[in-house]
Amino acid sequence: MKGYRKHLTAVLLAIISISVLAGCNSDDGKASGKSDPLKVHIALNGKMGPLVIAKEKGLFNEEFSKLDAQIEWSEFQSGPPLLESLASNRVDLSFLGDGALIAGIDKNLPFEVIAQTGRGESSVRILAQAEGNIKQIEDLKGKTVGVASGTTGHVYLIKALKAHGLTTDDIKLINLQPDDAQAAFETKQLDAWAIWNPYYLNNIEKGNAVALKVKGKKILAPGAIIARNGFAKAHPEIVEAYLKVYKEAADWQIENPDEASEIFSKETKLPVNTVKTIITAEEPNIFFTEDAIKAQQESIDTLAGVGYIKKSFNFKNQIKNEYIDEAFKK
Repeated sequence: MKGYRKHLTAVLLAIISISVLAGCNSDDGKASGKSDPLKVHIALNGKMGPLVIAKEKGLFNEEFSKLDAQIEWSEFQSGPPLLESLASNRVDLSFLGDGALIAGIDKNLPFEVIAQTGRGESSVRILAQAEGNIKQIEDLKGKTVGVASGTTGHVYLIKALKAHGLTTDDIKLINLQPDDAQAAFETKQLDAWAIWNPYYLNNIEKGNAVALKVKGKKILAPGAIIARNGFAKAHPEIVEAYLKVYKEAADWQIENPDEASEIFSKETKLPVNTVKTIITAEEPNIFFTEDAIKAQQESIDTLAGVGYIKKSFNFKNQIKNEYIDEAFKK
């Protein structure tokens, strides 16, 4: 019994120690009595976009130093693995493509939609082998198609197939992250590939691929800027500063396409001209537009209809405008 009590005491002390440490690292900010800056975990989702500009040019430094905060950066190839880190409190601020965004909301993951990244009109396509026999969407039936499951490419593929009377059951779907899919496509292990820029345009310009046309209206793939719930509640001023810097970087990218292309070219190892074509095809815009909201709702309804998410929901109800309203109030 005495040994048991000693063991119990040791366990209780360990729990108390863990609780104290957890309190020091909670969303309430810095540990009591210490002057260390608040660590803000910002995730890059890919190697292009305003966040890359902001990181490269140090645009967050002034805004965040006023708030006694500093950034810890991380980087992901796509949204689904980013969501995993967000769910475990390792990401505070980032952005997501529509696939990961919708799946994350469907799973009640702890984030808020605080702005958009753009309409996504030019960002995603289905590629087929340049010398293959796939000339139209209908030709995908029975073929091997690569896509990163749960991404904006996945949503685009489902919607494109639906527009042509097909579903993912009609194809051989292979779940691959972009870099792995690139290798598989180049070695012709994939007949087709649903992917976003810069991958799709780079493959077309190299002569490796052709983009398949989708009949009817254009499929938009709008992305969204997000904040982790607990972090946003504890630090709304940081979220507002994040939006200000994101817009500053987006505006700089629009006004300086040549220099922005050079920055992205170094990150992606792609030709500067290819990068410039991509970033000038569509301007980033953090303010939600009605057509982007409508496109998100269509994606939600489509994914619910095919059973990819549990049920449909109203996307407008998911948008938290208070941060952007406060950041850019007149």
